[in-house]
Amino acid sequence: MPQRLILGIESSCDETSASVVRDGRETLSNIVASQLIHADYGGVVPELASREHLRAITPVVREAMHRAGVQYSDLDAIAVTEGPGLAGALLVGITFAKALAFAANKPLIAVNHLEGHIHAVLMDAEASFANANPLLALVVSGGHTHLYLATKSDHTWHYRNVGKTLDDAAGEAYDKVAKLLGLPYPGGPWMDALAKHGTADRNLFPFTQIKKKATGNTAPKLAREATLTDADDHTRFDMSFSGIKTAVRRYVEIHNMQDSIANRATGLAAANLLKARPNDIAISNILPLFDAQTLNLIASFQNAVVKNLARSTFAAAKHFGAKGVLISGGVSANSWLRFIMSNNAKFENLPIAFPSIALSTDNAAMIAAAAFPKLQTQTFAPDTLEPTPQLRLG
Repeated sequence: MPQRLILGIESSCDETSASVVRDGRETLSNIVASQLIHADYGGVVPELASREHLRAITPVVREAMHRAGVQYSDLDAIAVTEGPGLAGALLVGITFAKALAFAANKPLIAVNHLEGHIHAVLMDAEASFANANPLLALVVSGGHTHLYLATKSDHTWHYRNVGKTLDDAAGEAYDKVAKLLGLPYPGGPWMDALAKHGTADRNLFPFTQIKKKATGNTAPKLAREATLTDADDHTRFDMSFSGIKTAVRRYVEIHNMQDSIANRATGLAAANLLKARPNDIAISNILPLFDAQTLNLIASFQNAVVKNLARSTFAAAKHFGAKGVLISGGVSANSWLRFIMSNNAKFENLPIAFPSIALSTDNAAMIAAAAFPKLQTQTFAPDTLEPTPQLRLG
């Protein structure tokens, strides 16, 4: 069988990426341009994100093709993120991909960003899960926290959403708490690096209990429930992270930590570290800016969030009889999450897989990989393809 090449394009949020992937597994190139401008605002500004995508997308795609050593005539398809994501950001990627597909006379494949994250794991691990069906997939990032029951049949993956956050995504909670404590954006990597120097108080942030409602309270929910039969499983494994974020704020206020937080932010700014990443510096150099109380607070927060994710993930895996667990998304790079999830999987005797660190955050390789099964079934996008910011999976 001839090898097939897909050019993937990803622009759903604040990373412009292009990648060439062979047969859905072998990455020939994966170029990612991150938008550091958002660090000045403590979060992603949609209009600025769109403008940065416009600046970056042409050179990023050219570099991806150059590093892969291929021509557009060598491609079998072009894949692009359809949603979910920021409308303007998605529009840049889709418009570019549609024009490229037309000019090169190649089919266009629309990919769900969430499915892309799942395939970031399957690129390396699918062979290990060849006889494991179904799988339980946790997609956890700054914008998403979802649990999916993933089943494969006839080269096609089918997804069923069995749990999600009811408010903040886990990564969003990380970033908001980091900002509250005077840390740079994005805060997740900083929290992970600093938590190793603190001691978690397991009683400080108890697990949130989600009460199951008897019925939905909106028209879409009622419409969906009307289609369910008595044989359908209504069990959900939903999560919540806004409460722990509020609890951290209250802790800071009660213990009068505001002055130390302000001093810390000033110190980081003076050291020109507000746009730095933890892996760019030695954490030991900035530890004097953090007292033991703050480090313990960070460790306690991280432990509570990770344990909450693990509890829901493995409860769902057990309930639905999953034969393996996949963890993906930006937060999957968190070292404590990987440790706790791996230990839980070992205890439950379940195989588990994570993406490589490079493929944990948004990237185009995962989009090209998710497009490969669609290429096999010739599931192509229409010429009228438009962004779907609220696109669901399953």
